[in-house]
Amino acid sequence: MRNQTRTVNEFILLGFIGTKRVEPLLFILFFITYTVAMVGNFIVITLVWCENSLHSPMYMLIANLSFLEIIFTTTVIPKMLFNFMSQRKSIAFHSCILQAYIYFSTGSTEFFLLAIMSFDRYLAICNPLRYAAIMNTHVCFQLIAASWMWGFFAVLPPTILVGQLPFCGPNSINHFFCDVDPVLKLACFDVKKIEIINFVNSALLLLGSLLVTSVSYIFIIATVLRIPSAKGRQKAFSTCASHLIVVTLFYGSSIFIYVQPQKNHSLDLNKVASILNTVITPLMNPFIYSLRNKKVKEALDHLVRRKIFPLINLRVLKTEEGSQHCVVLNDNVSK
Repeated sequence: MRNQTRTVNEFILLGFIGTKRVEPLLFILFFITYTVAMVGNFIVITLVWCENSLHSPMYMLIANLSFLEIIFTTTVIPKMLFNFMSQRKSIAFHSCILQAYIYFSTGSTEFFLLAIMSFDRYLAICNPLRYAAIMNTHVCFQLIAASWMWGFFAVLPPTILVGQLPFCGPNSINHFFCDVDPVLKLACFDVKKIEIINFVNSALLLLGSLLVTSVSYIFIIATVLRIPSAKGRQKAFSTCASHLIVVTLFYGSSIFIYVQPQKNHSLDLNKVASILNTVITPLMNPFIYSLRNKKVKEALDHLVRRKIFPLINLRVLKTEEGSQHCVVLNDNVSK
């Protein structure tokens, strides 16, 4: 690499090839989806922050997941929306590498966080008497910090390697964001070793965290099946069913894209799977994982009824008092 220089200063994101005529429609669709996802995840974070009843490890993990989803999808979707309405769909070289780093680091952190959440559900269902002693607030903060640290540091070395590659042209990326595989295809250098490094790194991150999640759910299912009453089994499984849906969607699409030794699979299929990760999952998380939870619903009702409505009523009263005061003053002036 030392004997070659980089002549490419920007990349062209081809996005969804053949959709030029429907790009305004796609812009509206993705803009609405992105907005709803942002609002839903912000509501979850606000509820956990403001409501004392949600200050427990389970809901702290959920709030962190929502925060991760906000960063994860914001890294990709705003640039994609801008390109829908732009003639020149370009991204600077360093911005492309930065986008890839944030995308993969937040995604890796989410894998670790999902594994921690599955372990939390394992303790709550399989060891309820020891749950408070093992999974307290201090331990929860430590696990969350470790997931962020490992997620951001694990992706750093491969990103540095890709950033040092020479790119001599062409510079068109067959994707709607700077994914690693289509970027590597443009390098004027033998990238087989880097592809192996990326594959091993992805496999360790994905499959390692998936192993923790799978083992946790094996014990959870075994414990739930031993509950004698059907109502008890339903109640126990309902506490982790939403988490299982999110895990299936996120892990399934990510393994399909990144944990494949052969890189000759269709990039168009990768785009569809990436849409599932970057748009659909962040949109669904607040609804299937948080806002349908009974305790979260009660916290939302409490926040709206006792904190938001009183503030609105207070402002209305102040406005009415101010109007009445102005009327009195006007009467005095006229007299």
